[in-house]
Amino acid sequence: MPLSEDDVLNALRDCYDPELPINLVDLGLIYRVAITPDADAPGAGIEGVPQRHRVEIDMTLTSPGCPAHQQIIAQVQNRLAGIEAISRTDVKIVWEPTWGPDRLTPAARKQLGI
Repeated sequence: MPLSEDDVLNALRDCYDPELPINLVDLGLIYRVAITPDADAPGAGIEGVPQRHRVEIDMTLTSPGCPAHQQIIAQVQNRLAGIEAISRTDVKIVWEPTWGPDRLTPAARKQLGI
């Protein structure tokens, strides 16, 4: 089964903002997931070796001055490094659109009591 955006998002539900007890996906911080085959991955093009992929993540933070931005990026990269089908993850912090509480999923709203 090929790697999907849902696979990546499900894995990222293991990553949390250090200041809030809610995962990055339910916080609405993940804006884009792009998955492309990695022709440069070890074993690429060899019969019987599973295809590996590069993953690009565009995400934001709850505030521009978030002191934990490097920790959050490392958490995302480390979590996705544990997926055999992923050879590399690039994380880009973006500020548009601006994050707001309207991006919270219903699960996150319930967890926060709002």
